[in-house]
This record gives sequence, C-alpha cells and structure tokens, in this order.
Amino acid sequence: MEVDLFVRHPQNPLITARDIPYQVNTVFNAGVVDMGSEVLLLLRVESTSGRSHITLARSPDGIRQWQIDSQAFMHPGDGYPYEEYGIEDCRVTAVEGIDGWLLAYTAYSPHGPAIGLAQTKDFLRIQRLGLAYPPNNKDAALFPKRFNGLYAMLHRPSAAGGSIWIGYSPDLRFWGKSEAVLPPRGGPWWDGSRVGAGLPPIETEEGWLMIYHGVKEMPSGPIYRVGAALLDLEEPHKLIAKTRRWVLSPQEPYERTGDVPNVIFPCGGFVRGDQLWMYYGAADSSICLATASISELLEKIRRESEEG
Repeated sequence: MEVDLFVRHPQNPLITARDIPYQVNTVFNAGVVDMGSEVLLLLRVESTSGRSHITLARSPDGIRQWQIDSQAFMHPGDGYPYEEYGIEDCRVTAVEGIDGWLLAYTAYSPHGPAIGLAQTKDFLRIQRLGLAYPPNNKDAALFPKRFNGLYAMLHRPSAAGGSIWIGYSPDLRFWGKSEAVLPPRGGPWWDGSRVGAGLPPIETEEGWLMIYHGVKEMPSGPIYRVGAALLDLEEPHKLIAKTRRWVLSPQEPYERTGDVPNVIFPCGGFVRGDQLWMYYGAADSSICLATASISELLEKIRRESEEG
C-alpha cells in the first residue's frame, strides 16, 4: 500500500545530467524560487572533476521547458578557500528586511563541510557573506522572518548526534543562542540515524512547518526519507510535534538507483494555495517534484503526534 503523503509528478525526473548544456556527472538537490512568471532552480551540479557548483535553471511552469545556463552561477574556483572542494545543497529564502534573496549552502573544503551564506538581488550577481558556521556542519535553511530582531537558521552540526539545531544572528555574520530542535529517534526508526533540514521553514497558522530528511542506516547503505514537523511560531527552537511516519520515501526506480541509491533529498519548494511544491534530488542523480496539501500535512502531524 502507498504510504507517501506527497504525490510525485508524472513527468519525473524533471532534470537529469543529459539536460545540462555542458559536460557534467550528475545534477540534484536544488534550491527553489517561485518568481511568479517562472520557477527558478539553483541546481547542484557535480562536474566530472567530482566537485559541485550551482547552475541556474528556469521554467515557465516549474515542470517543462527548462532553460539551463551554460555556465555556473556559483563556482568553487572563484577564489574562496572554504569552497575549494565544492558548493553544495543550496537553500534560498526571501528574508524580511533583506533586498533580494539569501542563500544558505554547504561550502566544502579540505577542512570539511561548513555553512556559507550569500546574497543576490537579481540572480545575475552574487555576494558571499562568509561562513556562518565552521566545519563540520550541513543542511542550513534560513527562516523568512526575524525573531525579536534576530535572523534564524536551521543547521546540522556533524558532532551533535545527528540533530537539527537552530542559531540566531543580529547581522548574518555572528551566530549564537544555539538550541537543539529535532534529534534523530535512534534505534530502528526511519529517521533513527540522523536528520537534516530540507526546505526553508514554511509559516502556517499552527506553527512553522519544517520538512526534513531522516536517515536510517542499513547493511547496504543509508536510506533517506522525508518527514514533517511543526515548530513554535514565536520561539522556533521549540518543537510542537512531528510525524511518526515518513511522508515520502524512495520507491521509484529513479529514487532507488543512482550515484547514491535510495535517496530523497529536498532543498526547496514553494506554496501555491494549499499545495506545497517540493523539489528534491533523487538518488543524487536527478531533480524531481512532488506535491502535498499543507492542511493534510498539518493534520498528519497532529494525528501522529497524538498517537505517541
């Protein structure tokens, strides 16, 4: 029986390495912006050198007719030492008080993965703001609102037991007030080994909807599935509830087979009406789309939280 709450788009996968207009190994894990007249993806593209960079793709409907740039928007060869090994897994947020958009991404170097921040006003030029967190840290996503004047960002320190944390900043450069938000469940659970933020948090009347990935280690390797949680509107470090079961898991051949099999990894999406459009990397080998009802996601969180 199908247990996924998200519904896959029938045209999946939407983008593969064959669609990139230059030689690459693979494409996956895209940041997303709904521009109204078009959908913009910030693709993680892995070159044949093995390093990743960010390339832009545009579509009038977010499904077809992708126009993909012929060169990188952000490249690890731009002279930033903490990106020497690559730029990965970008999340994009329009944050109140900021002109344009903020990008949170993994800056990978010989020191390990760190959290980099950047700003763009037009997706033509990019300004690096520097590292928010040093290695080892991944899966960063900014909130679109500030809390008592402070910016807030989810992230996942590698030495913190695989938990999602939150940090606050007055200026996007100095981060503190760290709090653990969501730990892995441990044991045999589908999100027992580690968890990480997926999309930037989505504001609802009941709280901040957080879509996250959960990892279970198997003898054959990890399985990445997707869950949902609800955070307090005013104090987002406080977890209200989370789903007991996943909302999307690898089932299709393009999710089961690839450079890293059995992976669904969301980085971006947007809301239209009651529908959440979630773009995800499948098996580290393609870009896919799945949709779900926001009200059904919230109802599932409430119901499964009551189950204990």
